[in-house]
Amino acid sequence: MAEPRPPTDLDEEIEDRHLLVAESGFRWVERALLIVTMVMTLVAAGTEVWSVVADRRIELADLLLMFLYTEVIGMIAVFYTGKGAFFVFPIFIAITAIARLIVLQGKDMAPENVVFDAGAILLLAVAALVIGRFRDK
Repeated sequence: MAEPRPPTDLDEEIEDRHLLVAESGFRWVERALLIVTMVMTLVAAGTEVWSVVADRRIELADLLLMFLYTEVIGMIAVFYTGKGAFFVFPIFIAITAIARLIVLQGKDMAPENVVFDAGAILLLAVAALVIGRFRDK
């Protein structure tokens, strides 16, 4: 059985090139998916605006949904530019979604479910605060 040969400079250079190609490919796919997500979010927001204009009526659910779309767009912008704490934005989206759920279904929900949802918002807010604090350091 042959002994494995030690890696040479050429082997390391080839491996570095493969890593660069893989990293570049992942970045390209990531950016493409961000663009697709942005387009889908803009279409959904445009559809929502169109339905509000067609109904000639704005409800609280419409406003909260627009906030969700705005937060998704903000998350994409932060992720695309690399500026800011990207991991906090999904937490904000979750908080807004749970708040929307409480507002829209609050009267029909069991009181303990409202408390559980409020507890989830509190837990998410604490998580956002912790992530924000550790990112600055």
